[in-house]
Amino acid sequence: MTEPLIPPLATSISVSPSAPGDYWALLPCAGTGSRAVAADAHASAPGLPKQYHLVAGQPMVLHTLAAFAGVNRLRGTLVAVAPGDHFLDAYANPSFFTVDCGGPTRADTVLGGLRALIERGARELDWVLVHDAARCLVTPEQIDALIDACAHDGVGGLLAHKLADTLKTATAGPGGIRVASTVDRADKWLAQTPQMFRIGPLRKALEHVGPIVTDEASAMEAMGLHPRLVPGSALNFKVTYPEDFALAQAVLAQRGHGATLERFGSARGVAGAASGKIF
Repeated sequence: MTEPLIPPLATSISVSPSAPGDYWALLPCAGTGSRAVAADAHASAPGLPKQYHLVAGQPMVLHTLAAFAGVNRLRGTLVAVAPGDHFLDAYANPSFFTVDCGGPTRADTVLGGLRALIERGARELDWVLVHDAARCLVTPEQIDALIDACAHDGVGGLLAHKLADTLKTATAGPGGIRVASTVDRADKWLAQTPQMFRIGPLRKALEHVGPIVTDEASAMEAMGLHPRLVPGSALNFKVTYPEDFALAQAVLAQRGHGATLERFGSARGVAGAASGKIF
């Protein structure tokens, strides 16, 4: 068995599954996407963060935001950007709001986003769905399925996809990288996002583990908890390499990507006593 990245604490943190809570979304959007080397249509924007590259005629992050705009249960969507990043100002919409709380790592950015949510009225028992801005093919149906599966869970969970390929470990060898061993894939899953946890426990977990974790579930695992795995889709991949852009473009074209901006008609995020929204 693979040892945990960080030894679990002796005492775990959890909230009663029956405790009511609102739902929020948080998109860490402060990365540079260094692996997504500009290519073809993206070469005209050297240095532009990956999440802002055009896919199917719109910045990638807008497709992501459109999916969350289609989930009526969300109280609001916070986009955590790097200080000085005003890219999304041109796309201002009631369905989301930006906060320049981005840090040097994903964990730092998410932690800053959680604190920003609390400062703006979110409660520690509320749920937050943290999602990669570059997973632009997620659908409202998948997000709703995650909420349905985790709303009464004592820990929370994440979308994930069962590993189908044969998995190898590697070692340096003569002439290059060689296979070291084959790993049993029977219990292996690919972690995706959104990852859904209560704001308070997730904040405490991230403060405990520091910036080294690459997803929120790892932080919760370090607290001795076992997040729920909710089956996702192979299409909910993270656009990372140049060839991923072409695949995302094809999928969005098949779906009819014009729906992306049409979804931004929601009144969510606008202050109003009737709706109960605070943004």
